[in-house]
Amino acid sequence: MTTPRATFLGMPPFPTAARAALADTQLRSNLAHATGTIRAKRAAVMGELADWEGLRQQAARIKDETLAQLDTHLLDLEAALTTRGARVHWAPDAAAACAIVAQIAQGHGIREIVKVKSMATQEIQLNEALAACGIRAWESDLAELIVQLGDDLPSHILVPAIHRNRSEIREIFRTRMAAAGRPAPEDLTDDPAALAGAARLHLREKFLATRMAVSGANFAVAESGTLVVVESEGNGRMCLTLPEILVSVVGIEKVVPTWADLDAFLTLLPRSATGERMNPYTSMWSGITPGDGPQEVHVVLLDNGRTRALADRFARQALRCIRCSACLNVCPVYERVGGHAYGSVYPGPIGAIINPLLKGVGTDTATDALPYASTLCGACADVCPVAIDIPGILVHLRAAGVDAHRGNQPPSAEGLAMRAAAWGLADATRLARGERVSSLVGRLPGGRGMPGGRRALSWLPWPGSRWTQARDLPVPPAESFRAWWRRVGRHEESS
Repeated sequence: MTTPRATFLGMPPFPTAARAALADTQLRSNLAHATGTIRAKRAAVMGELADWEGLRQQAARIKDETLAQLDTHLLDLEAALTTRGARVHWAPDAAAACAIVAQIAQGHGIREIVKVKSMATQEIQLNEALAACGIRAWESDLAELIVQLGDDLPSHILVPAIHRNRSEIREIFRTRMAAAGRPAPEDLTDDPAALAGAARLHLREKFLATRMAVSGANFAVAESGTLVVVESEGNGRMCLTLPEILVSVVGIEKVVPTWADLDAFLTLLPRSATGERMNPYTSMWSGITPGDGPQEVHVVLLDNGRTRALADRFARQALRCIRCSACLNVCPVYERVGGHAYGSVYPGPIGAIINPLLKGVGTDTATDALPYASTLCGACADVCPVAIDIPGILVHLRAAGVDAHRGNQPPSAEGLAMRAAAWGLADATRLARGERVSSLVGRLPGGRGMPGGRRALSWLPWPGSRWTQARDLPVPPAESFRAWWRRVGRHEESS
């Protein structure tokens, strides 16, 4: 069994990966078009809700109350599933979850499986783990199929192939589809309907031939043992009904206590995700129904760092996330660098907090860099359907990352700069001397003009160049506030 890598892609930290992504003009064009379209659709359907804020607060409250008693609800879910004939497995980490799925397949002599789109299985790198055991996993979601055939990696929670355009997809189908099964038609064009038709024929062959499927779940209803998958194509339903064996890998935070609790989420999720009033396909199943659907059902309840996140009383609200991707679609950083730069199956603002929470801060440099992949503009918090304070958690995790390394290694250049600033600001005499020095800089000629008549330095020698290579530095005023107050303020006060 393979051990998952530190990051999903094994990529360098975000700053390095983002710099390369920014140079890809085609990527930026694809992202701007796709996210802009999704934002407009979402805004239109959200405007139809009379009390959007009240509904999102209701959903947040349900999630928080569930997380506060998660152990109880999970045991209820296990009991309900078991009563309905499903076998429940508990997986503390990725390796355990992958081993459970592999053992089930090997026990039935299965060498190929089909999959419903599942963030949890991507998180644990199930496909790679199964491949190491001689088992091939085929993605059935259209975007996931594009990514898999292209030997690529997903870059968006909802639209994994958002970084690809139609011409690129046609080329992938034309050159790669035959090696994986039914080939694409020879006269395939880049018309969306033609591309979807080629994928449909290719996948139908796999649905009818494969004995085992693996799914995730958007929600798990504890009182009835019901798992819920929402999707837009119908491929998920084929996976959930045709194979003999169904294995569902479900993050433990996906549980909701009752059917009534599910209502708010099935209203919020499609509107936030795809800009639709409801998903075209909402599939629900509870264990085994004799003679109908899979006759062997397994549910793997996955922890993999979720209890670590739950222990953080402030940041645990991230576990409310329903994977709608609304935060990605409004994020100015994501729109310019795409999902691959985050080095994780969870990109964008939610990925910048979910990954450090699941893995723990201070574990690797790539994870610790993610909370800084944000301008803290707050757009993500405004659109989140479950009211997660993403900017607040980002700042919280930045502080936690600094604390995790405090005293364990030599101070960074930034740390030394902050110590020097603290030393200068802590004493009035030192501060006054620093102001006199900065005022001399303010009297020097040159610099670039800024709004309001201010000037900016666009170049400084090292180490100041680390700042000015990416941003301007406002020129200090020629006269400090203290000097101005001595010259003008006291006189005005006495008069």
